[in-house]
Amino acid sequence: MSTETLTHANAHAAEHGHHDAGTNKVFGFWIYLMSDCILFCCLFATYAVLVNGTAGGPTGKDIFELPFVLVETALLLFSSITYGMAIIAMNKGNKSQVISWLAMTFLFGAGFVAMEIYEFHHLIVEGFGPDRSGFLSGFFALVGTHGLHVTSGLVWMALMMFHVYRRGLTSANRTRLMCLSLFWHFLDVVWICVFSVVYLMGAM
Repeated sequence: MSTETLTHANAHAAEHGHHDAGTNKVFGFWIYLMSDCILFCCLFATYAVLVNGTAGGPTGKDIFELPFVLVETALLLFSSITYGMAIIAMNKGNKSQVISWLAMTFLFGAGFVAMEIYEFHHLIVEGFGPDRSGFLSGFFALVGTHGLHVTSGLVWMALMMFHVYRRGLTSANRTRLMCLSLFWHFLDVVWICVFSVVYLMGAM
């Protein structure tokens, strides 16, 4: 067997190994998301138990502002669309477009987090903090946990923009972008549940 043939075989084997490793990482990330799903299910169940425990304090109808929350929801849903565009650009091998779409996604996500922090601050200033009642404890725990996840996703996204800028669309970066895509879309699905169960039903 010639040296050229051996080199080609080794390169093919290395590429196949990278593909297998990437597949395993994505599969492992799916398992993580399932565990995260259990976490949110527990938080939703806790909120459902505590939602009527207002202890003479405000109910959701008293404190929730649906127009404000609708803007939050729109920001997060638009961020899901822009991340999808980043994945399309990644599949086309367009590095600059990937970074641009990720930057836009980051801005939408940052806007969502900023609005959530404003909402929490406003409620606490009004005397409606998590220590006011069981309902508010469940609310802050559920919505706050989702907000922390979004913040973690933003940190991860910023790192990915840096890595793509420095190293390009390598197989490792492609796998990381796919895992982040799963994470980001998962948070969108969770938020739709939060909006429906907490805000929409609470304001009715």
